[in-house]
Amino acid sequence: MIDIGVNLTNARFDKDRDEVITQAQAAGVTGLILTGTSIEESQQVWQMAAQWPNYCFSTAGVHPHDAKSVDDLTLPAIRALAAKPEVVAIGECGLDFNRDFSPRPQQEAVFEAQLALAAELNMPVFMHCRDAHQRFIDILTPWRNKLPAAVLHCFTGSEQELRECLALDLHIGITGWVCDERRGTELRDIVCHIPDNRLMIETDCPYLLPRDYRPKPKSSRNEPQFLPHIATVIAACRGQQAADVMMNSRATTQAFFAIEPC
Repeated sequence: MIDIGVNLTNARFDKDRDEVITQAQAAGVTGLILTGTSIEESQQVWQMAAQWPNYCFSTAGVHPHDAKSVDDLTLPAIRALAAKPEVVAIGECGLDFNRDFSPRPQQEAVFEAQLALAAELNMPVFMHCRDAHQRFIDILTPWRNKLPAAVLHCFTGSEQELRECLALDLHIGITGWVCDERRGTELRDIVCHIPDNRLMIETDCPYLLPRDYRPKPKSSRNEPQFLPHIATVIAACRGQQAADVMMNSRATTQAFFAIEPC
């Protein structure tokens, strides 16, 4: 399996990053996509990916929370990182109207700038959307046929939103949100609608520790080693065997990012 959403720059991993990688490998996780959420963190995850060649890969982009820090919409630093062999997608980019850490017009401008860059470079995009579905769809739609591939990571939306995303030929990233019997009820019901070749699985660690994981970890920190558990829950919701979900999601992920992890 390949974890498509790993926030390895997070300070909660500072003391044991190597051990986190080792435990992921021992759990059968065969690759990690490290998420770039700002120019600085995109540089950091590229450097981390280079430390674990052919196991870790990275994205380069600006999360909507950090859109306010962008003063050049040509994104020269992201463009430079995109040329690195370890960098396999543009993002994390998109819209977040839940927290509004950046003004909405700036979020929209930076999102579209990254879509334009991905289209120019013929790279897939790794996207975020929270409480902004209609504007997200409106901005993305004119660019979609110019992009080789696009994934909406950490999907937690409604069935209608899912269907609209699938109609745009988006891949869908599912996290441990699906393991939460309180907040994840609707997601558990609709995850079966995602075709095998559009489903990818992620932890979004250190966030979203699977609520039903047992024995309950001493720390609330999520880790890539918990990815097989998330896959097993997804399989149960889809009425599939866990091994099939793992195999299909790995093949889908490898094709999406054009990678061949060791």
